[in-house]
Amino acid sequence: MHYLDKFIFGIYPYIVLTIFVVGCLVRFEREQYSWKSDSSQILYRGQLRFGNICFHIGILGLFFGHLFGLLTPIWVWDTLGVTHSAKQIFAMMAGGIMGSICLVGILILIHRRFVSARILANSTWRDKLLLVWLLLTLLLGLSTIFVSAQHTDGHEMVQLMTWVQHTITFQGDAVAYIMNASSIFKFHLFMGMTVFAIFPFTRLVHVFSGFAMVSYVTRRWQLVRPRS
Repeated sequence: MHYLDKFIFGIYPYIVLTIFVVGCLVRFEREQYSWKSDSSQILYRGQLRFGNICFHIGILGLFFGHLFGLLTPIWVWDTLGVTHSAKQIFAMMAGGIMGSICLVGILILIHRRFVSARILANSTWRDKLLLVWLLLTLLLGLSTIFVSAQHTDGHEMVQLMTWVQHTITFQGDAVAYIMNASSIFKFHLFMGMTVFAIFPFTRLVHVFSGFAMVSYVTRRWQLVRPRS
């Protein structure tokens, strides 16, 4: 397990980052037509709007929550007077709310994808893999709340933050901060990192288009009308 931890949490993050960056650049250069979300609304409209809204609200909330929660230096929280325990409890509450919203959305989208014959027939193996992988990652993330509730001193959270921050700053001692973390956190981190590895090969690339457009938030609805 020692060597496995060193590989997964010491080397694998940089493999994932390389695949993510190079894969996205190559796909944008060679397959720009595929740089889209491939809406299934024209095939079957049922449950799409509610499921889509819940999924996107939840996943964006989780993404930015993880981003700011893990990357904000610990000394910033200390300077602001936010205790490690208070931060952990807030993270558990926010993660639980956003995770639950996302779970409702992704279950609806999975139901549409696998139950509707028309959508299933037009789905690629990448579409199915992505939804299942995100679901498993999400369930593991929600499971960490119950583990965290058993010790709210914030110590393990600080270790995870330190691992992330040392990893992105290329410090060689990063693995040492996660060696003793709970297995459920390790599985969640592995699944989460792997999402970025499969990112360039799935419909997730459309995220960049959304973030790149300043007018995206206020743009008009995209209407999909069936042929009369």
